[in-house]
Amino acid sequence: MTLTSPDTVEYVDSAFVFDRLDFDDSPHEQVAFCQDPESGLKAIIAIHSTVLGPALGGTRFYPFADERSALTDALRLSKGMTYKAAAAGLQLGGGKAVIIGDPSTLKSEALLAAYGRFVETLGGRYVTAGDVGTTSDDMDVISKYTDHVTGRNVAAGGSGDSAPLTALGVFHSMRAAAASTWGSANLAGRRVGVEGTGKVGYHLIRLLTEAGAAVVACDINADALNRATQDFPDLTPATGVIASPLDIYAPCALGATLSQRSVRDLSATIVCGAANNQLVDPTVEQSLSEQRITWVPDFVANAGGLIQMAGELEHKSAADVTPRVEKIFDTVQEILEIAALDGVSTGTAANRVADARIDSARH
Repeated sequence: MTLTSPDTVEYVDSAFVFDRLDFDDSPHEQVAFCQDPESGLKAIIAIHSTVLGPALGGTRFYPFADERSALTDALRLSKGMTYKAAAAGLQLGGGKAVIIGDPSTLKSEALLAAYGRFVETLGGRYVTAGDVGTTSDDMDVISKYTDHVTGRNVAAGGSGDSAPLTALGVFHSMRAAAASTWGSANLAGRRVGVEGTGKVGYHLIRLLTEAGAAVVACDINADALNRATQDFPDLTPATGVIASPLDIYAPCALGATLSQRSVRDLSATIVCGAANNQLVDPTVEQSLSEQRITWVPDFVANAGGLIQMAGELEHKSAADVTPRVEKIFDTVQEILEIAALDGVSTGTAANRVADARIDSARH
C-alpha cells in the first residue's frame, strides 16, 4: 500500500497486529502490551521501525473507547513517526505509546512509575516523550525509572517546551512553499490564516507578524484567541479562516479540516500548518492538486518539535538544534522539486524522500 501521507491512510479498526492490510507494506517490529493492576496502568507501546535508530515517539494518555481503538492509534501514530523522523533526516525510528484511561482521574505517580519501568524493559529500542494527555512534568517523573525519555523540563535536564521550534519549522516550510509558488520566500504582505492559537499557533503568529505577513486567526478557545489578539495588535481575529481570502492556510489545531467540501471553499494557494491528520482522506490531496494548491505534508512541516526532542537525547538545548529546524526549509524545497519534476503529489514526494533514507540505512 502506498501512503499519500502517514496521517491520511484509511486504517482498519482491528484487535490484531499481524497481517493487517492497513500496514501490509511496512509492518511493525514490536508491539508491547503493558499492565500494572495496582496503579491501573494499561498501555500499548508500538515500535514501527528502528532501521534509522531508536524508535522515538510520545505517550498519548487518552480514554479510548476500547483496546482495539487504542491499538490502532498506537500503530498508526508510530508509523507516522517513522516517516517524520526519516523526512527530517534524523537517526531515529518511529514509535508511539498509548495509555488507556482518563488522565484527569487515572494519572498518578505510581502509574507513571510503572510505565517508566516498562519502557526501561525495552532496552532503549523505544524512547518516550509527551503527547496528548501527558506533559513535561510527567516525563520528569518517568525519567526517574528509565533513561529512555525526552521532552523533560529544563530543570530536569530537558530542553523545555517544543512549541516554539515546532512553529519555527512550520514557518520555514511556508517560506519554502512561497519560494516555489511565487518565486520568493518573503512572506511580507501575504495574508495567512492561522487556525488555532494555542501553543504552536501562538508562536507561529509571532513569527509571521515579525515577517510582515497579514495574519487572520481563529480558535474555539476564546481565551487563547484573546491572548493572541492582545499580544499581536495587528492580528485580525475571526470566527473561522479556511473560507477567508488567503494566500496561505495554516491549520494548527484539530486535524481533518481539509475535506472535499472545505477544499472547494479554499482560496489559499498554499496549505502549511502544524496540525496532524490534516486531510480527511487521501483523495483530498488530489483535489488540492487539481486546484493548484500546494500542500506541505504535515509530518514534514511540524517536525521541529521532534528535532528538538532528538537534540535533547544528545544533551543539546533548543538553541543548539535551531539550525537543524531551519533546514526544514531545504527538505520542503526538495520535496516540492520532486513533486514538480516527477508529476506526483507532495505527499508522494515526501514519502519518497523518507523511504530513500530508510532504504539507504538498510543497505
